[in-house]
Amino acid sequence: MNPRFDRSRSFESMHASLDRWVQQNLIPSAASVVLDGSTVVDEYYTGYQSLEEEIPIGSESIYRLFSNTKLITSVAAMILFEEGAFKLDDEVAQYIPKLADLSVLKEDANDVSDTEPLQSQITVRQLMSHTAGFSYGIFMDTPIDALFRSKRVLHPGNDLEGLVDTLVSIPLLYQPGRKFHYSIATDVLARLIEIWSAQSFGVFLKSRIFDPLSMFSTSFYLSDHDREQLCVLYEGAEPEDPYKPGLSVATELAGDYFRPRALESGGGGLLGTISDYTKFWRMLNAEDTYDGVQLLRRETLELMRTNQLPPGNVVEFRQWEMPNTVFGLGFAIKQKPAVKEPPEAIDEYYWGGIAGTHSWIAPRARIGVLLFTQRLPGYWLPFYHEHKRAIYQMTRSLSS
Repeated sequence: MNPRFDRSRSFESMHASLDRWVQQNLIPSAASVVLDGSTVVDEYYTGYQSLEEEIPIGSESIYRLFSNTKLITSVAAMILFEEGAFKLDDEVAQYIPKLADLSVLKEDANDVSDTEPLQSQITVRQLMSHTAGFSYGIFMDTPIDALFRSKRVLHPGNDLEGLVDTLVSIPLLYQPGRKFHYSIATDVLARLIEIWSAQSFGVFLKSRIFDPLSMFSTSFYLSDHDREQLCVLYEGAEPEDPYKPGLSVATELAGDYFRPRALESGGGGLLGTISDYTKFWRMLNAEDTYDGVQLLRRETLELMRTNQLPPGNVVEFRQWEMPNTVFGLGFAIKQKPAVKEPPEAIDEYYWGGIAGTHSWIAPRARIGVLLFTQRLPGYWLPFYHEHKRAIYQMTRSLSS
């Protein structure tokens, strides 16, 4: 047991903080799981999965994981890496030849037709570190994004092969390897997993990750039996002001979840419970074997949480700041502690989903944390930082 967590010290103040966010009508619910290694030392639920029906949130409530899917996709790829299916610096066009002749938006372009040829081929490493040059079409903050919308790249009826086919007609935003830009690259990685494994992406995830870890409630679509477990998706009263009270039911971002869909999105398609995701997170935080299952060797996980960005590059978003953050093979990595965080926060790796499913691991302290809600936009909300600071302050005070 990690001596920083003392069971005689209560998590009640952290729970009360989450209660306040719910009571102030800023988030509909909060589900929190804290790990010491692979051991759950605190689990807390507050609020409702449906405010209208007053259905309490619980361990078996189902969330839209959105970009938490990327972490599972990245682990899936590295399972095949360990088996020799590919090398990180393999050119993606070796496996998907149609991506060999992509165009790239010129740096000073005024129009999306103002392009230049590729200077180098995209590699698998660049896909996994979001340095391949792709855009996304979600945030609408680049000249390319409108093409993603008009060409319906992420339409649920578009399978991964069709998604890649559509990308051929859209220029890259940057030359491969130039800089970090969060993108659709993880969906291209999911297509590669299909090619390397000769299986559909969903079948591979089920056989190699979900079944071994008993993640039986995680999938790309739901049965009618699951309908009552799915959280309602809410949006805040003012997207730019997370402190303004008020929640309303949001429009679904990915269509109908209650019938099979062609698109098994590696970037944001999975649904699942926090109970299931805890099993995945316990496996990563154990850094070895969890409940008799080993998905990746320790050295592979260490590689994934090693900076892969070009020199001088950092993770940047126009919507929010992520200071002192670089990116590995599927994870963001913290290089310096944030305000009120101890030295153990260095090398913390993490990611989350746009509706507020947060996940982070501090390997120096062997702490793993999940904090889930369903509120748009929900990735960089203050309640997440408040929760993290409380946990770090607890570890710091207990180690002094």
